[in-house]
Amino acid sequence: MLVIQVLGPTRLWRDGTEIGLGPAGRRAVLGLLVLAGGRPLLGSRIIDVLWGAQAPPSATNVIQTHVKHLRRLFEPDRRAHTPSTVLPFAGGGYALRLPAGAVDLDRFHDLLTAAAEADRHDDPRRVAALLADALDLWQGAPFADVPALAGHPMVRSLLDERRTAVARYTDVMLALGSGDRALPLLREEAAAHPLDEVVQTRLVQAHHAVGRRAEALAAYDVARRHLAEELGVGPGPDLVAAYLRVLNDEAPVPPVDPLVGTAPTTPQVNQLPAEAAGFTGREAELSALDELVRNHGTAVRIGVICGTAGVGKTTLAVQWAHRRRDRFPAGQLHLDLRGYDPRRPVSARAALGHLLESLGVPAAAIPTDLDRRAARYRAETAGRSLLILLDNAASVDQVRPLIPGTGAATVIITSRDSLAGLVALHGARRLMLDLLSAPEALALLRSLVGGRVDREPDAAAELARQCAHLPLALRVAAELAAFRTGEPLTGLVSELADRQRRLRLLDPGGDVRAAVRVVFSWSYRQLPAAAARLFRHLGLHPGPSFDGDAAAALAAMARTDAATHLQLLVRKHLVRAEPPGRYVMHDLLRAYAAELAADDDPGGALDRLHTHLLATAAAAMDRLHPADRAHRPAVARAQSFPDKTAARAWLDAELPGLVPTAAAGLAHGRPQFTTDLAATLYRHLEGGSYTHAEALYGYALEAAQQSGDPARHGVALTNLGAVHRLLGHYELAETHLSEAVAILHQCGDQLGAARALSNLGIVYERLGRDDTAAYQRAALAAYRRAGDRYGEASTLVNLGNANTRPGHLGEAYDQLLRSAALFRETGAAVGAASALTNLGDVCTSLGRHDEAAGHLSTARDMFRMAEHTYGEAVALTNLGRVHGIRGDHAQAIGDLTVAIRILRSIGHRYGEASALNILGDVLTAAGRTTEAVARHAAALSIATATGDHDEQEHAHDGIARAQREEVRAIDG
Repeated sequence: MLVIQVLGPTRLWRDGTEIGLGPAGRRAVLGLLVLAGGRPLLGSRIIDVLWGAQAPPSATNVIQTHVKHLRRLFEPDRRAHTPSTVLPFAGGGYALRLPAGAVDLDRFHDLLTAAAEADRHDDPRRVAALLADALDLWQGAPFADVPALAGHPMVRSLLDERRTAVARYTDVMLALGSGDRALPLLREEAAAHPLDEVVQTRLVQAHHAVGRRAEALAAYDVARRHLAEELGVGPGPDLVAAYLRVLNDEAPVPPVDPLVGTAPTTPQVNQLPAEAAGFTGREAELSALDELVRNHGTAVRIGVICGTAGVGKTTLAVQWAHRRRDRFPAGQLHLDLRGYDPRRPVSARAALGHLLESLGVPAAAIPTDLDRRAARYRAETAGRSLLILLDNAASVDQVRPLIPGTGAATVIITSRDSLAGLVALHGARRLMLDLLSAPEALALLRSLVGGRVDREPDAAAELARQCAHLPLALRVAAELAAFRTGEPLTGLVSELADRQRRLRLLDPGGDVRAAVRVVFSWSYRQLPAAAARLFRHLGLHPGPSFDGDAAAALAAMARTDAATHLQLLVRKHLVRAEPPGRYVMHDLLRAYAAELAADDDPGGALDRLHTHLLATAAAAMDRLHPADRAHRPAVARAQSFPDKTAARAWLDAELPGLVPTAAAGLAHGRPQFTTDLAATLYRHLEGGSYTHAEALYGYALEAAQQSGDPARHGVALTNLGAVHRLLGHYELAETHLSEAVAILHQCGDQLGAARALSNLGIVYERLGRDDTAAYQRAALAAYRRAGDRYGEASTLVNLGNANTRPGHLGEAYDQLLRSAALFRETGAAVGAASALTNLGDVCTSLGRHDEAAGHLSTARDMFRMAEHTYGEAVALTNLGRVHGIRGDHAQAIGDLTVAIRILRSIGHRYGEASALNILGDVLTAAGRTTEAVARHAAALSIATATGDHDEQEHAHDGIARAQREEVRAIDG
C-alpha cells in the first residue's frame, strides 16, 4: 500500500517502509500530481511551474525521467512495457490514481467535510475531534522541502484552509470550555499571518474568553502595529470591537462560524445586475456552477466562464448568481472589468479600490499602491461568505489580485480569454460556453417572440441558424421580429439570407453593446497585427472547418506562424478548435472576418487556398490510388502523405469543405479549380461519398460549361453520370453518359470516351438493354490501344459482369481472373478486390461455392483495409448469398444485414435492393417467410423507383416463393 505525505516535507511509504523520493525536481513533480487531485496533468503545466519562461530544451525529457522513476517507486514489480495503474498517461497528461486515504492532503479535506457535516447536526464534540485529527496531519508547511511549490496558488489556498480550520477548532473548543487547548495553534496562525485581521481578531477573543486579559491586549497591540507598519492602515471594526470588550472588561462575543461565513459589520452588499428577460436553457452549465460551490472543501472557489463574444457569459453568470444568492449571506459583489469594451479596461488597482469601497472601507482608509490594496482586500474578504462576480476580464493579470486569500468566498469570472493561468496556478474551474443547441435557440426565440415560433417552425429554425445560435444575435433578431408584428418570420429570414447584410441588420441602433459587429470588434482590436491578419483571411474560407495548413495558405504565412496565431485566436474564442487539428468559426464571425478582409486581396487568398487544396488532394489520391495517377489532372503535388491512413483521414476531414470551396471557385470566376478538383477526387468519391460526389460533380459541370472547354465538359458529364449510376438514377446517368461519349469522341479524348462508354454499358445492363457487353468491348479496345492497363483492368471487370449469363460464364471467369491480375500488377488493391468480388459471383453461378467464398472473403478484407465501404458491402452481399446456398443461414443473415446497413448509409439504392432480395431468399430458406416477404417488398419499392428491372423481377419471384413456402408450412 502506498502512503504519501505532503502536509510538511514530501514523503512516501510503500507497505509501511519509507522510500526515498530523490531530488527536489522529482518531489516537485509528485507534488504537482498530488495537487491535480487525480486529474490529468499536462507535461507543459509541470514545465511552466518548475521553469516558466526559462525552461531548458531538455525540460520534457527531464519530466519524463522523473515520471519513469516515480512509477518504479510506486510499482517496483510492474513488468516492462506494462501500463502503470498508479501513474498512467491519461487525457493527454499524467494522472495519479491512488485509493482513498493514501494522501494526507485528501484525508485532510475528507476530515474537514466530515466536520462540516457534524456541525450541521449540532455535534460540537465530534466537530472538535475531526478538526483535531485534520490539524494533526500537518507536520509543517505543505511541500516544505520543495522550494518550487512554495508560492504556488494552491499551496497558498491550502494554508488558508488550515487557517480557517484552526479558527473553527478554536471556536468549538471555546464553546466546550477547553479553549486553552486551541490557543497554541491559533498563536501559530496569528504569527504566520500578521495582516489577517480575522485571525488576529479571533486570537484576541480567544485569550479574552479563557481569562487571559493581558495576552488579549498584547495580541491586539501586535496586530495594530503590523497593520500600521505594513499597510499604513488602522485595525478594522471587528478587531477594534474585540479590543474594546477586553479593555472594558465586557463579556467576549462568541466567534462566528467561519465555515458559514463571518457576518459583515457593514450592511450586506447586493450589486448583481438585473436578470436577462427570456433566459432559457443552459441547464448543464448552471449545474456545473452549482457543482463549483458544492463539496469543495474550504478553499476559495474560482469559476471561469469563457466563450466567444455574444455567447451569453454574463447572462449565465448573473442568472446563476440570482438563483444561488442565498448561499452568500455576506453579499454579492459585481464589477465590470471592461476587458473587451470601447472604454479602457479597469486596472487591478482601480478594481481593488472599487471592491474595497463596496465592502465598506472608507475611501480615506484605502491604501494607494496595488500590493497594499490587495492585502487589505484579502483581509476584508477573509472568512466572509461572498460571491464576487468579475465580468468581462481581459487577462489573468487583471484578475489575479482580485482573488480573496481565504476560502469562504466564491469568485465567478467571465472572459473571452480562456485565462489558462488561473486554471493552472489557482485551481480555477473553467466552463467553456458554446453556442446554444438548436432546441435551446428556438426556446430563446419562443420566450422573446411568443407563438410565432410555433406557427412558423421552419422559418424560426432558419432564423436561429442565421444567427449561428448565438444568444446576442438571437435577441437582436427577436427584437426585429417583435417590431414587425404584422409580418411573417419568413420575411425577416429572407432579409437575413445574405451574410454581410445580416451583420448590418443585427444592429439595434443606439446600443453598441447589442450590435453584433461592434461586439466582435472589441475582440478583434486586441489582436496583434499578424493574428488579426490571419483572422480576416479565415473569414474567406468557404468550408465549415479548416486545418492549420489551409489557414497558412489563406494568409500567406508559414505553417508554424499560423499555428501560433491560431492558438491565440482559440484562446480569445474567435476560433474554436476541433480535434484532431481542425478549426471552426461560426457564420457571424466568419461574415465579420470576411468583411474586414475586403481590402486584403481576397481573390489572391482564394487562389492560394485553391492551390493548396488541389495539390494536397492530388498527393492524397496518389498515395491511395497510384495506378490511375495518369487519369487525373496534371497539377503540382504537395508533400506526399506518409501512408494511406493519413491520406484518407485528410480527404475525409476536408470533403465537407471541398464541396462549398468548389462552389466558391465557380462563383468567383475560377472554373478550372472546380473541374480539376472533381476530376482529381473521382476515384475516392466513388467509394461511397455519393452525396458529396453528386454536389461536386454538379458544380464541375457548371464550371466546365462556363469555361467552354469541351474536354472538361465531357469529363464532368462522365463523373456525374457515374455517380448517378451508383445512386440508381439510371435515366439521368444515361443522359449524362451518352452526351459525354459524343463530346469526348468529338474532341479526340479516346480514353475519356472509353470510360464514359464503360459506365454507359453498366447503366444499360441495369435497364435490361440487349448486348451491353458491346459497350465494354469498345471501351476495352480503346484502353488496349492506349496501353492503359488500369483502364483495361477496370473494363474487364465490367465486361465480366456483362457476361454473367448462361453460356458465357466461362468467358466471364477468365476476364475477371485476368482483371484481378492486371490490378495487382498496377498496385490497385481496390480494383483487385472489385475483380475478386465479381469472380466470386461467377463461381457461385458455376456451383463452385468454396472457391466463391474464398474469393469473396479475400475481397471483403481488402476493401476493409482500404476503408472502401461500398466495395465491402458488395463483397458481404455476395458472401451472404454463398453462405445461404451452403445452408449457413445465420452467417448469411449476419453478412447481409451489415451490407444493407452500409449501402443504406451511403445511398446506394441498387445495391440495397439487391442485398434485400438476397436476404429475402435466405430468410425463406430458413423458414422465416413473413420476414422474407417484408425484405422482398422493400427491395421492390426501391427497384421500382430506380427502374431496375432485374431486381423488380427478383422481388416478385421472391415474394411468390416465400408465400408458397408459407402455405406449404401451414398445410403441413
